[in-house]
Amino acid sequence: MKQTPLSASLFYNTTTLMTILSDRINNLSTSQTLAMAALARELKAQGKDIISLSLGEPDFNTPDFIKEAAKKAIDDNYSTYTPVDGYVELKEAICRKFKRDNNLGYKPANIVVSTGAKQSLYNVAQVMLNEGDEVILPAPYWVSYYEIIKLSGGVPIEVPTSVESDFKITPEQLEKAITPKTKMMWFSSPCNPSGSVYNRQELEALGKVLAKYPNIYIVSDEIYEHINFSGTFCSIASIPGLFDRTITVNGVAKAFAMTGWRIGYIGAPEIIAKACTKMQGQVTSGANSIAQRATITAVEADPSVLNNMVSAFKNRRDLVVALAKEIPGFKINVPEGAFYLFPDVSAYFGQTLRGKTINNADDFSMYLLSEANVATVTGDAFGNPNCIRLSYATSEALLTEAFKRIKEALA
Repeated sequence: MKQTPLSASLFYNTTTLMTILSDRINNLSTSQTLAMAALARELKAQGKDIISLSLGEPDFNTPDFIKEAAKKAIDDNYSTYTPVDGYVELKEAICRKFKRDNNLGYKPANIVVSTGAKQSLYNVAQVMLNEGDEVILPAPYWVSYYEIIKLSGGVPIEVPTSVESDFKITPEQLEKAITPKTKMMWFSSPCNPSGSVYNRQELEALGKVLAKYPNIYIVSDEIYEHINFSGTFCSIASIPGLFDRTITVNGVAKAFAMTGWRIGYIGAPEIIAKACTKMQGQVTSGANSIAQRATITAVEADPSVLNNMVSAFKNRRDLVVALAKEIPGFKINVPEGAFYLFPDVSAYFGQTLRGKTINNADDFSMYLLSEANVATVTGDAFGNPNCIRLSYATSEALLTEAFKRIKEALA
C-alpha cells in the first residue's frame, strides 16, 4: 500500500539527516543575505512592518528597450537550446563592451556566458582549484566567495581591512598573505559590501606585488562597475602584465536591473574559458535564450542610459551617509560605488539594550530586526565581524524611516 510521505522533521532526526546528506552540503553555510531576506519576507507575511535593507537588488525596472528586445526574441522564436558558452552575437557584443568600457582586448573565445555571475564564479573555482589551493580574500568580500572556494576544495585566506583603510587591502598585506600554496586572489570593485572602489594607482601597486608571483591568478568581480560615483573605473586586467592572469567577471543584473534574468559572463584566458565551458556543459548548459538576446541589447547600449539610476543611487548614498553620521557609535566610510553602507558597529558590543545583550554583529543585526523592524545583514557573513551591511536600494522615504527606527532603537 502506498504511504503518505511524512515531513522530514517528523520522520528523521538530525543525526539521520546528516547521514543521508553529503558532507559537502552539511559543511556548506547558508547564504546570510538570502536567509535574512527570507526571514524579512516571512515576518512581513505575518503582518509586521519590516523595512528590508538586506538584499542587493536594484528597485528599478529593467529598461524598456531591453524588454522590447526580449519580446522580439520570443516572436523570433529563440526557444531552442543555446550554445553552452553563449550566443556568438552576445559574445561579440561583450567583447565590444570590454573594449569600450575597460580597454580590454578579449575575443569571443575568451568569453563564457553563464546563468548569473554567481555561476561564472563557481565555474572558475571548479576548474582552477585543487584541494588545498589557497585563495586570498580581502575582507570584507561578497558572501558567496568563501563558500564557493571551500566547496571547490580551496582554502580561503582572509586578509582583514577596516573602515580606517576604506576597506581596501594594501600591497604589504597582499605580499604577507602569499604562500607557496597561493593560487588566486578574488576581489570586487566596486565592493559588495563596502562600496569601496580601487583606483588605478592602487591596482598598480597591487600589480607590482603580483608581478613577483606569476603563477597567481586574479578574479576581478566587476558586477557593480557602472554603479560608481568616483568618476573613474579601472579593471585590474588593464594593468600591464595582468591581462593574461585575470578572470574578469561581470553581468547585467545590477546596472540594468536584470537580477531575475540571470546572465553573467567572464573574460578570461582561452584555456580557462574552455574549461568553464566544459564544466558548464555538464551542469546547466547554455543560459536562457531570451535573456541572452536581451543582454545583447543591454551591453551594446551606451552606459549613459544608466545615468538617471546611478544619480538616484548617489543621492541615496549621500542621504544614508548623513543619517548614519547622526547615530552614535556608527563608524563609516563613504562608499564610492554599489548600493551598500557597511558601518562598523563594534562600539555597541558588550552593551545591553532593552534587556538584550549585544555581543557581536549577529546580535546587533537581530536586535535591529526585532526592535526596529529593520532587516540588515551581519558583517560576519562578509568576513568582517565588526560591521553590518545595509542596502540603500530602496526609496529615500523608506531609508529615512529605517534610519529613524535604528536611531530610536539604539538610543
